[in-house]
Amino acid sequence: MRKSVATCRSKPNIMDLEAAKAKGAMALFGEKYDDRVRVLSMGDFSTELCGGTHASRTGDIGLFRIVSESGTAAGVRRIEAVTGEGAIATLHAESDRLSDIAQLLKGDSQNLGEKVRSVLERTRQLEKELQQLKEQAAAQESANLSSKAVDINGVKLLVSELAGVEPKMLRTMVDDLKNQLGSTVIVLATVAEGKVSLIAGVSKDVTDRVKAGELVGMVAQQVGGKGGGRPDMAQAGGTDAAALPAALASVKGWVSAKTVITISVI
Repeated sequence: MRKSVATCRSKPNIMDLEAAKAKGAMALFGEKYDDRVRVLSMGDFSTELCGGTHASRTGDIGLFRIVSESGTAAGVRRIEAVTGEGAIATLHAESDRLSDIAQLLKGDSQNLGEKVRSVLERTRQLEKELQQLKEQAAAQESANLSSKAVDINGVKLLVSELAGVEPKMLRTMVDDLKNQLGSTVIVLATVAEGKVSLIAGVSKDVTDRVKAGELVGMVAQQVGGKGGGRPDMAQAGGTDAAALPAALASVKGWVSAKTVITISVI
């Protein structure tokens, strides 16, 4: 097969379209052909309707290197390739890149795969350790914050903006604080890359008076955002970090109005 491909001449023939199809000529999907068509054959392994310029023989093409493959429509794939000197240049460039990568990994082309797998495994382990450290730091921060809670009509209120805390850690901190404080309303916020992240947590026994979704929505509206969630836990985001201090300051009055107990005297 390799010998025939390397030396095979292309043979063009003019014939009727139906005769070409009966011969097994391949047609391009969606392409329109005249009643008389040019059919190009290479040995006994390729017969196609003419779609452009053809080499005189397969050997003229030389090395053939596919450089990309993609889907253009349902059931249709497109490949891009280079041939001859272009293919050789591509292989040289790829070899140079592999050599550079091997040098960075202090290996060679023979053990490059092993080196990459080792680096990926080490990276996963470090990411796991980093996450554990973040969780420990969040737990410690939660313990420090609990002392800052104030009593509002029998409910412990804690409102705080935290610097350097990832938004996804806020939920863990709220859960920890709810366990520590008992009957409580908590609002935590952090700013990352100019974007505000908010979370509100309300203990179950207070949700009849304070809904976390309503609370976080009230704060989010002031920082150019919106949000929502369950009565006991809700999240939101915003874009106006400069307005965050005033928005957090408004929480105390809002919660006070929601939790005040009115006693009727008859």
